[in-house]
Amino acid sequence: MCETCGCSDEGADGHGHEHAHGHEHDSPGRLIALEQNVLARNDRAAERNRSRLGSRGILALNLMSAPGAGKTTLLERTIEDLGASVPILVIEGDQATTRDADRIRAAGARALQINTGKVCHLDAEMVSAALDEIAPAGGSIVMIENVGNLVCPALFDLGESARVVIVSVAEGDDKPIKYPHMFRAADVMLLNKIDLLPHVRFDTERCLADLQLVNPRLRVLEVSATRGDGLAAWYDWLRERLAAAARLGSVGGVAGDDGLAEADPAVVARHLPVA
Repeated sequence: MCETCGCSDEGADGHGHEHAHGHEHDSPGRLIALEQNVLARNDRAAERNRSRLGSRGILALNLMSAPGAGKTTLLERTIEDLGASVPILVIEGDQATTRDADRIRAAGARALQINTGKVCHLDAEMVSAALDEIAPAGGSIVMIENVGNLVCPALFDLGESARVVIVSVAEGDDKPIKYPHMFRAADVMLLNKIDLLPHVRFDTERCLADLQLVNPRLRVLEVSATRGDGLAAWYDWLRERLAAAARLGSVGGVAGDDGLAEADPAVVARHLPVA
């Protein structure tokens, strides 16, 4: 396992990072130095992404969850409900297939698929290449659906405006206490699939109490992406954050300039090569 993020020992295949692996000839000091170099390089790329997006008033969100929590379904419903009034573009991260990007296209938004192969998370350089492809217009929302797991994506800043972690009631109520770094790194948690509460063993009070211990500032929204419960609060939060991003972009003097890329209704679903 990679000491930095938990990727496969073949991390260079499809990752493009000089990850430190637990080989016998590596000293602890060398491992730490290489891990710091990996994260430092990623952080530099993330800051470039953040500056690029922020100066144009673009809201970029990093959506993270375990597999099956409902990220793609939430995106589909959000696009269907808001897409006519707010430009939404999606960067999809999966180890294989273009199925999620195909679903986003069917919902009516532009999308670009990044297939990471053996790699368990997106990084800032992958997102930078994706932004070159989709060229988001000023004032739009870029949703970045990260690879599904509750560990590695929390380590890698993508240059996002905010981090959203999605938990479904079908996963169990112990996720915040078992994966604290993910929840400490998040700005909002969506407790999804609340329509299933009568049918699963999930203690909402216990989950929320654990969240208070891990991250008392975390905003929690209880939703059902399929039935629609709680989505109005999610949409209000998106509008608030988009308005704040637009104000920051205007202060920078770039948002709304003629040189910004125009939205294209076509969806781009493709593989990005990873060095």
